[in-house]
Amino acid sequence: MPRMSKKLKKELAFFLNDRGRRSYNGLCRKCQHECKQSFRAAIIDCPRYLSKRAKRRTPPNEL
Repeated sequence: MPRMSKKLKKELAFFLNDRGRRSYNGLCRKCQHECKQSFRAAIIDCPRYLSKRAKRRTPPNEL
């Protein structure tokens, strides 16, 4: 794995773990979208994430 430049390390400082590797939140690891969040962030609500146990949202015109 190539080393990161100083500029890239500063940009990704919030995402780097103790070993210097990029790591994302547990919910974002499996997500296919590009809106990944850091493992340090506490996710309160992600509009693109819908767990299997959550109730499905139905559009108003489908009733």
